[in-house]
Amino acid sequence: MTPMSTSDTPGTRLDPWFDSYAARAHRMRASEIRALFSVASRPEVVSLAGGMPYIGGLPLEELGAMAQRLIVEQGEVALQYGSGQGDEGLREQITQVMALEGISAHPDDVVVTTGSQQALDLVSTIFLDPGDVVVAEAPSYVGALGVFRAHEADVVHVPMDADGLIPEALDRTLGELASAGRRVKFLYTVPNFHNPGGVTLTMERRPQVVEICQRHGVLILEDNPYGLLGFDSEPLPAMRSLSEDGVIYLGSFSKTFAPGYRVGWAVAPHAVREKLVLASEAAILSPSNASQLAIRAYLEHFDWQGQIKKFREQYRDRRDAMISALEEHIPEASWNVPDGGFYVWVKLPEGLDAKSMLPRAVTARVAYVAGTAFYADGQGRDYMRLSFCYPTPERIREGVRRLATVIDAEMETVRIFGTGGEPPSDSVDFPSPDLA
Repeated sequence: MTPMSTSDTPGTRLDPWFDSYAARAHRMRASEIRALFSVASRPEVVSLAGGMPYIGGLPLEELGAMAQRLIVEQGEVALQYGSGQGDEGLREQITQVMALEGISAHPDDVVVTTGSQQALDLVSTIFLDPGDVVVAEAPSYVGALGVFRAHEADVVHVPMDADGLIPEALDRTLGELASAGRRVKFLYTVPNFHNPGGVTLTMERRPQVVEICQRHGVLILEDNPYGLLGFDSEPLPAMRSLSEDGVIYLGSFSKTFAPGYRVGWAVAPHAVREKLVLASEAAILSPSNASQLAIRAYLEHFDWQGQIKKFREQYRDRRDAMISALEEHIPEASWNVPDGGFYVWVKLPEGLDAKSMLPRAVTARVAYVAGTAFYADGQGRDYMRLSFCYPTPERIREGVRRLATVIDAEMETVRIFGTGGEPPSDSVDFPSPDLA
């Protein structure tokens, strides 16, 4: 058979199949964080961009021995297909992890997923039709925004302040959407040590948010990868602990253990859980048995709570290094001081644009994520997210020092040319965050 000539097919010169894609494919965009990875991973660049946990803090030699024993002793199970809902023993242990945040759940309530990112996709698959509305904080997690966009949903943002999502603004927004006849399928929220905002929803506001969503008939999707990583306090009760029927809870071992295993989970009302299992089986048949059994062995045989305590201390030291460096080198900016998690959310001096400044920053061998990545509507150009989780305190201080030189140069450009003036013609070979 003669191959079809691209000149005879619809589409474009670069992609002859362009017109064959589903509508949802045209809504997909590359993550601004992923687009930076090839640059941020260069050893000469101080990356304050990605939220990569400090894997070097794990007992790697002991974990290696554990992995060897797992294959030798349980290889025929670990290397085989497994249950679509996930390993029962791991699900039992997950309920014990969630108990630290006040969640009472049965192992049958848990669906193991390939990271909590897959859980986001599964929830979106079973709930979102094109044109449906997802309400989310402003700003919001970039990975979730990409999932919602791919499912052809519209994201409506609700503002936060230093105490997290503002209940009055949520109530008003849900009322306005209902009056306009818009279908709100769920509220997506990261209540603890928010990504990227760094703030935490207060104890006082949690029941208010739950009550508002119940009154409007809106499900809550509670995404909680950082809840156990508070620096100076015990974990707050999850919203799932306040409403079992109105909240789907997402958890992950990526931040508290290791993202390479790609193990997360969802806890949902019974009927929703059944559909999550069906959607997961349709997508991947079953989550990785090897990864699940490795996590299970870690939880059974290691002091995982002690390891989390060490992580908390290490991340607190890195947070302190970043805050002190910002105070020393960029006092004209403003920022939050997070009580846990991985991120500082920085507001730039007036007239600066974090996205247009990024090439100059990479030239200066420092990387960050521009605030526009965390909004569905183009906001955030005057913000940047700085991650303190991975670099050493010394590298963090050096990265902020380099960033300060870039900001000083940008401020001088604005002073000379005004906002929107012609910047210097620095060039750098790195992928565009807008690469489709």
